[in-house]
Amino acid sequence: MYIYQIMSNNFGYLDIILLGMIAGFIILRLRSILGRKTGHETKVYPNFAEKKFSMPQKDTKAAEQNLEILEGKDKKEFLKGAEIAYESILTSFASGDLIKLKALLSPNMFSNFSDAIKSRNKDNIKSEFTFIGVKESSVEKYEKIKDNLFATVKFVAEVISVKKDKNNKIIEGNPDKIKFVTDSWKFTKNINNKSPNWYLSEIISQ
Repeated sequence: MYIYQIMSNNFGYLDIILLGMIAGFIILRLRSILGRKTGHETKVYPNFAEKKFSMPQKDTKAAEQNLEILEGKDKKEFLKGAEIAYESILTSFASGDLIKLKALLSPNMFSNFSDAIKSRNKDNIKSEFTFIGVKESSVEKYEKIKDNLFATVKFVAEVISVKKDKNNKIIEGNPDKIKFVTDSWKFTKNINNKSPNWYLSEIISQ
């Protein structure tokens, strides 16, 4: 009986060893077929930047922007950028920041703004300006002339604007009153310029 029990135990151990060998063999086979992850595997397209990805011709045409019109998503994005530029130009002019103004204005407009700031400084006039926000903006006119795009935007905004003399006396505006201002600004962009930026080229009198 004792010998039978020993043999049964031995057969149990042999079964476990045999199953382990089979499992090990299967794992080795899977690794040889599928490979082993090391954490440095390449992406799906390892040479994507070096390959030319060709889209169907009709899709390419659909993706091209029609520069003759400004509608839909392009118009919405343009107005969003125009509002940011409007605020930046007004606040930069009030603070006399010529560096920021140069990046937002056409050469002619930059010259006009620069002269106005110099004149204000010469007369010791301080400009205190708080931009509350744009209440409304709309494209009044859009046109393409040769390689240049022009867009006239009407802005309605709320601001607080005060001018003080060298003695800190208020000569224009009210620091406690928010006022509405309405401006029509013309922005321009050359389609051959690599920069996507538009520049203020004219302030249209109301």
